[in-house]
Amino acid sequence: MKNKLRKWLGTPMGKEIERALERVARIEDVAIIAAMPDLHFANAVCVGAVVATRTMIFPDAVGGDIGCGMAALRFEDYCDELAEPAVASKLFQLLKELVPIAKHSSRVASLPGDLLASELSAPVLEAKKHSVGRVQFASLGRGNHFVEFQRDGEGELWLMVHSGSRGIGQGIREYHGGGKGALRGIVAESDDGQAYLQDMSWALLYARESRRRMALEIARCVEQSLGLRPCWPSYFDCQHNFVRQEEHEGERYWVHRKGAISAQEGESGIIPGSMGSASYHVSGRGNAESLCSASHGAGRCKSRTEAFGSTSVERLVKEMKGVWFDRRIANRLRDEAPSAYKDISVVMRAQRELVRIVRKLQPILVYKGG
Repeated sequence: MKNKLRKWLGTPMGKEIERALERVARIEDVAIIAAMPDLHFANAVCVGAVVATRTMIFPDAVGGDIGCGMAALRFEDYCDELAEPAVASKLFQLLKELVPIAKHSSRVASLPGDLLASELSAPVLEAKKHSVGRVQFASLGRGNHFVEFQRDGEGELWLMVHSGSRGIGQGIREYHGGGKGALRGIVAESDDGQAYLQDMSWALLYARESRRRMALEIARCVEQSLGLRPCWPSYFDCQHNFVRQEEHEGERYWVHRKGAISAQEGESGIIPGSMGSASYHVSGRGNAESLCSASHGAGRCKSRTEAFGSTSVERLVKEMKGVWFDRRIANRLRDEAPSAYKDISVVMRAQRELVRIVRKLQPILVYKGG
């Protein structure tokens, strides 16, 4: 593994993660593994791992939430309106109406035309697109997915949306043999490999368009209710679960990023912290050693089970001091407590060679489902 593994870690990775990386490194077709500072354990392939292969594609090195990522949008003329409890309460109500956690009503759910026009590789996936994919489009999802309002160092208000391809992405991974224990590879140039790439590309578009639809709906209502105008030229989007062919060090590789962003020279990226800590907009440095990659966030330091068991509601409330969140579901959010995540400042220091910080943002209001 020493000949394949490259590390940018702020904290020791631990034996469980080391063994997981060793299993991936033993695969002959794997050429390089770049471990990002948010690295944490997950089945098959760790989150925060960038895996470069020569001829094979591994759906589990992308994960089930294909295309998961972040979108950011700035608002104009912010004057600290969200400091008022009544305004924050109103905004929570708007978010609940606009952005369901699980799915939209089947009566109003729809997919954009470009997603409808593009076909998936198998009838079972096409059926899932029109059922699950349709009602879950522009919904948030549970776990660590969120809508967050943040303030930058200049006092400007930003929206951040974190979501992915929901159930349809998971269906694509499972159809192509992922999520079944053993790490299954597909020859990229085979019919099966091309089918996976076709379906993955569809899921990437689904996730990107889903975030944009949520941002559009939120921005429209924020402008109507609070008088804050969205600055659409500021909008940008950044994905962290995908595979694509890239050239590095004079060779062509299939670069899998699972919980890692592309950080080519000058490329814009978004790196969130926990729901109680800072987030960052960044610009890539194009570091060749890291396969031009960076972390996708702070990364967990506790499993969900461990975090839920060690975090009381009282502790969560204390950790979230100064940030609006829905205390009625505080019990469901215990596994998302800030203490369940690595220190984002340590993560950012560990990847100084990988990205430049463009702006630092502090959370004001967080909406998530738990």
